[in-house]
Amino acid sequence: MSTTTAPPKGGVWKQSRSFEPAVRLLFLNQLTINLGFYMLMPYLAAHLADGLGMAAWSVGLVLGARNLSQQGMFLVGGALADRLGFKPLIVAGCALRTVGFGALAFAQSLPMLIAASLATGLAGALFNPAVRACLAAEAGEERRVEAFALFNVHYQAGILLGPLVGVALTGVSFRLTCGVAAVLFAGLTLVQLRYMPARGERRERDGEGRGQFRTVLSHRTFWLFSLAMTGSYVLSFQVYLALPLAAGGTGPTTALFVVSALVALAGQLRITAWCKRRLSREKCLVLGLALMGGAFLLPAALGRGLVGLLGCAAVLAVANAVLYPYEMDTVVALSRGRWVATHYGLYNTVCGIGITLGNLGTGALLDVTGWSAVPWLALCAVGLGCAAAMALLARGGRLAEGATPAD
Repeated sequence: MSTTTAPPKGGVWKQSRSFEPAVRLLFLNQLTINLGFYMLMPYLAAHLADGLGMAAWSVGLVLGARNLSQQGMFLVGGALADRLGFKPLIVAGCALRTVGFGALAFAQSLPMLIAASLATGLAGALFNPAVRACLAAEAGEERRVEAFALFNVHYQAGILLGPLVGVALTGVSFRLTCGVAAVLFAGLTLVQLRYMPARGERRERDGEGRGQFRTVLSHRTFWLFSLAMTGSYVLSFQVYLALPLAAGGTGPTTALFVVSALVALAGQLRITAWCKRRLSREKCLVLGLALMGGAFLLPAALGRGLVGLLGCAAVLAVANAVLYPYEMDTVVALSRGRWVATHYGLYNTVCGIGITLGNLGTGALLDVTGWSAVPWLALCAVGLGCAAAMALLARGGRLAEGATPAD
């Protein structure tokens, strides 16, 4: 088992209250980050195309700039967090996103829009690895899994609430949406400046920066683990790509997101508690990946019917609930408590590249085969193949806490 300590019983509020204030602040942090992000970003493309009259290629450029700056800088953000401490990077990231979202409210030229989009992406690269490393440090080894399960509940709550708030604000004006999102991040910046404790920082002072990168980049098992887990991100992303395309229309697409979020919110703590009682961390990783692959058997068998698509989204959400706390815990275990944020940064970078390549492959397969069973079966094979790879990695204890990096 990953831990022998039983989590406190009760709902999200009660379990969250059982943690130290610094951990509770990180839960609030992620809820607010996702609330602010998802109240704005789903409506940015429509604002650029319809509100500003931009061409499709320029809309894609603005949106791509954010993704590129975030994915490309994750490793740098993680490395800086290990060097400078978690708190400065979290605060800096939230402050920069305040500026980026504020700029989106007034930017009208393409250069200004790209600059604002780059700022919002870089902000995510600064605070994402630092937040996860800080949470792992503050929760402690015995409660890391429980902490990451609760973290995912707050994460999903932000995703669910953000678009609902955003559609109401955008109905008034997109500038208002940007302003409210910027105010949320400004408030979060000030709260963290005041209340996030210094003990949340883990400074590494020995060795030069190149030694830091050499330690992380030469960790063969960590690379293999990251590559195996990339498949889970490719499959999860199909809630944004293949499933909405198959569903067609705003109503069915909205239903996919609502089902996915509700399953995660209602089931995360129960699923994690069940996994902690019955399975080891390694078995949870294998099970989660296998479930993700198996989810695509539903649309393969039922076609583009809404029942099969909703069932696929629900199973993907269950699989993610199984995986998320244990994948985050495994990153810390493989890092052996050293350069944790840098490991998270590399992990996010690898998975981000994998999502891009996976989406290209999925799109190409859909173009060639249409809505036959072939694309769904291919996605199923990805999940089962990654589950098999993870099982091989787990054999011999290579994913255990303190395993030798060269294993």
